Amino acid sequence: MNIREEALKIRKEKQGILAVTPKAPLKNRQDLAILYTPGVAEPCKDIKLNPDLSFELSCRGNMVAVVTDGTRVLGLGDIGATAGLPVMEGKSVLFKVFGDVDAVPICLDTKDPAKIIETVKLLQPSFAGINLEDISSPKCYDIEDALKQELDIPVFHDDQHGTAIAALSALIGALRFVKKELKTARIIINGAGAAGTAIARLLVYAGAQNVVLLDTKGALYEGRGGLDRMKELIAKTTNKDKQQGGLADLAKGADVLLGVSGPGLFTQDIIGSMAQDAIVFAMANPVPECTYADAIAWGAKVAGTGRSDAPNQVNNVTVFPGIFRGALDVRARQINEDMKLAAAYAIADLLPEKDLRQDFVLVDAFDPRVGPAVAAAVAKTAIETGVARIKVDPEEVRAKAAARIKVGK
Repeated sequence: MNIREEALKIRKEKQGILAVTPKAPLKNRQDLAILYTPGVAEPCKDIKLNPDLSFELSCRGNMVAVVTDGTRVLGLGDIGATAGLPVMEGKSVLFKVFGDVDAVPICLDTKDPAKIIETVKLLQPSFAGINLEDISSPKCYDIEDALKQELDIPVFHDDQHGTAIAALSALIGALRFVKKELKTARIIINGAGAAGTAIARLLVYAGAQNVVLLDTKGALYEGRGGLDRMKELIAKTTNKDKQQGGLADLAKGADVLLGVSGPGLFTQDIIGSMAQDAIVFAMANPVPECTYADAIAWGAKVAGTGRSDAPNQVNNVTVFPGIFRGALDVRARQINEDMKLAAAYAIADLLPEKDLRQDFVLVDAFDPRVGPAVAAAVAKTAIETGVARIKVDPEEVRAKAAARIKVGK
């Protein structure tokens, strides 16, 4: 069978790939009395007096909503909320396997940002975190910003921040391998949607000083007309020399080329014009800007894609399960920039410099150390930056995550 046949077969046989299972036995009347009436009244009374106890006395403390309107589903575009459900279901499975986080797909039958914001706000009592997924830009920025302002639990748009963290962790390893510095490297990002703008913001926050972002009309720079509010923000913090032109112009002499754009956009001439020991991460999905093999053949010292059938896979699954695991373990109110940066370095630091190779500059998504390392780093940083409700030893977070997470076991 091919991938299509297998994907449909398993979902039809099992009626989807996600289920709800009880954590406590329900075998007799005594169990029923404890788990439901009259016993269920006791946690209700305690939570009424202290709502934060809902994180301890209900499933809420380990529960995340995976929310979409189906307007930007991976590789498929605007297919609608119902058709996007299998992706949200799959994402929920990844949360469980890679982070032992319980996640529920929430597909909203509206494209109206105000309705999405209002609906998610109303869902807050049931969840400890919100993962926004596959929502088109630029409205995804407005939705996330509004929810971060109004909710007291973490809101994380994975298409933006998960991709940015994964890209930064991969770039850290690649730069270490080629002996270049993030601060001075000349970095070109092709694609200025949700992922591209988030990568640019995180790179600048991490200390990169020479970043240029391109959309379909060319380089972004302060003063260029026709930019949405996020592109305007990025233009103020990148491309300080106000370089203009397209990809072929700006890639000349660049140390790093990151793609979150479309298939086949990186050519032999473009990669061949880059600096010595160039780094190319072609991350468009499902078809990258160029293949791993072509990037190397055309002169890149290090290359990677989002695909699992080539080396150096840049994959969000190394990020979001551990991010939420750490955030939930300290009952964080938000996921801030320092927590994102900590996650990126936690992933990168799992691979010692002596072990770096051209085809191995970042750890595999199935490395069982990833989730616990990210969780510990995120929990530690949440405590240090004052967004954690409770203080927990980060090494305890790491140990518990290692025991709970099943990937690689």
